[in-house]
Amino acid sequence: MKKSSNYWIISLLLSLIIWLGLPSPSYADSQSINTQTIHILNRLSFGPRPGDIERVKSMGINSYIQSQLQPETIREPQQLTNQLLTLTTLDLNPVQLYNEYGSLPPRKQKKLTQKQKEARINRMRIILNEARKANFLRAILSNRQLQEVMINFWFNHFSVSVSRGRPIRVWIGTYERDAIRPYALGNFRTLLGATAHHPAMLFYLDNWLNTAPGSKGANNTFKGLNENYARELMELHTLGVDGGYTQKDIVTLAKIFTGWGIIRRTGDGSGFKFYPDRHDNSDKIFLGIPIQGGGIEEGEKALDILAKHPSTARFISYKLAQYFVADRPPGALVNQLAQTFQETNGNIRSVLETLFNSSEFWNENYYDRKFKTPYQYIISAVRATGTNKFRWNQIAGMLYQLGMHIYACGTPDGYKNTKEAWLNPDAMMRRISFATNISRGQLNQGKPKPINRQQLSATLGNNFSAQTQAIIKNSPNDLQAALMLGSPEMMYK
Repeated sequence: MKKSSNYWIISLLLSLIIWLGLPSPSYADSQSINTQTIHILNRLSFGPRPGDIERVKSMGINSYIQSQLQPETIREPQQLTNQLLTLTTLDLNPVQLYNEYGSLPPRKQKKLTQKQKEARINRMRIILNEARKANFLRAILSNRQLQEVMINFWFNHFSVSVSRGRPIRVWIGTYERDAIRPYALGNFRTLLGATAHHPAMLFYLDNWLNTAPGSKGANNTFKGLNENYARELMELHTLGVDGGYTQKDIVTLAKIFTGWGIIRRTGDGSGFKFYPDRHDNSDKIFLGIPIQGGGIEEGEKALDILAKHPSTARFISYKLAQYFVADRPPGALVNQLAQTFQETNGNIRSVLETLFNSSEFWNENYYDRKFKTPYQYIISAVRATGTNKFRWNQIAGMLYQLGMHIYACGTPDGYKNTKEAWLNPDAMMRRISFATNISRGQLNQGKPKPINRQQLSATLGNNFSAQTQAIIKNSPNDLQAALMLGSPEMMYK
């Protein structure tokens, strides 16, 4: 029988196992140091790389957690630093990016020729491609894994999408760099403010068009109050859909954020500008709290109110517990996290420390129960194989096929992180096809080199059920790495 036929048969078998036999594995030694180490690596990182299990055991689980909570103390690998230095657009600010790569010529400049337009579009692709490549590089190679995990969490929480328009394609990398990355383990209010000021968010949720009645822009661009950002700010970013606000609060919040806009070609480089002449400066009452009419300080006070609200503490705590523990997190854990959130004024690091010290996080019933999103699965597979110089466009292409194209979620609520959103037959076949390809070394730059099955098994801690181990053992040697990467256990964390 041809090798390709073998792969196809094995792929079908694995899909059948995933659906019929192994929703998630269970182990007799679930409280062993080995299993606890794998658990912490699966939840605080995107999965183990070669040698990670030994490193965590050597330093101790508690020490590993504490170090990950303080990423500034962790040295990054030189290989990652060197590869990031090759990406020439990463350090440009939003105004520089728009001037160099934006979709429109500056005023008083002659119209672009067709050739110039095509060149501009091609350069816009460079920005987006470099942003995606940088994201993959950090997720795969960074030693500051919890920080990368939290960046993934917060980017989804404060989601913006390149599908919304060309300006976001230009700004998406700076949105992750300036609005998310510095605050992923910091203070929630600071993070909230950074996203509120960023031109990518202002454009994505239309707040740059949000103006007081009667305000006008070029070609009558501004047509009055726009509630999009105000609604999503409460429903998705802070209070949650059941957070206790009304339609009147949405309208009031929209008025508060009138004048928060974009400056594309000049200014301090941030891309943000407050326009007093577009602002509704009347006195307001928001969530029962009076806000005196003024200027930009109204928006800052509204963000203060939202960040300190008990509903925000509970909503964020629920999402964190869902992300790190279970699709339906225990209520007691959510309450505990919400209490820490309020007591520390939204200190994300403190909330996570409470979570990682909780009995629920270490409850064996929640081990290997979180089904990996496509992003988590792809990144974990690349990390497990020790692939350092990878064909990043193949990763992007596979994420697109799996419905999780990076920076391109179709809705402002971000990609889901629950099993029901991602477990289906077509997705499983695509994942297993990817597992087959990466096991053959086809993700490597240069000549393909098949993955060493013994090293892969050691990297994953031989973390397979008896049934999966039997299938691997009774299969040809050149299929065993693919079976490990496509196994039900690899789909969970």
